Amino acid sequence: MSDNWNLWEVFVRPRRGLDHVHAGSVHAPDAEIALQHARDLFTRRGEGVSLWVVRSADIVASDPGDAGELFDPADGKDYRYPTHYELPDEVANM
Repeated sequence: MSDNWNLWEVFVRPRRGLDHVHAGSVHAPDAEIALQHARDLFTRRGEGVSLWVVRSADIVASDPGDAGELFDPADGKDYRYPTHYELPDEVANM
C-alpha cells in the first residue's frame, strides 16, 4: 500500500428511511476509490442503499472526558421538551 493512501470511515444506510451507520474503515488514495472499496467491502450482499465515506483526519469528535462541560449546560432546561408544557383541555389528540 502506498504511503499517500488515507484512512476513510465508511457509513452505510441499510434501507430508505434509516440513518447511516458506521460500518468500518478503508484505505484509499482518494474519495472515489474509497467509495469503491466501501461498496466492495460493506455492501457486497446488498446490505445498503447509500454509502458515505469521510476522511478520518477530517472528523472532529468530542472527548468523553469533556462530556460534563459539553452536555451539562442543557440540564435544567425542561422548557425545550414538549413534556414541560400542559395542554389545555380543548386540545385533543396531540
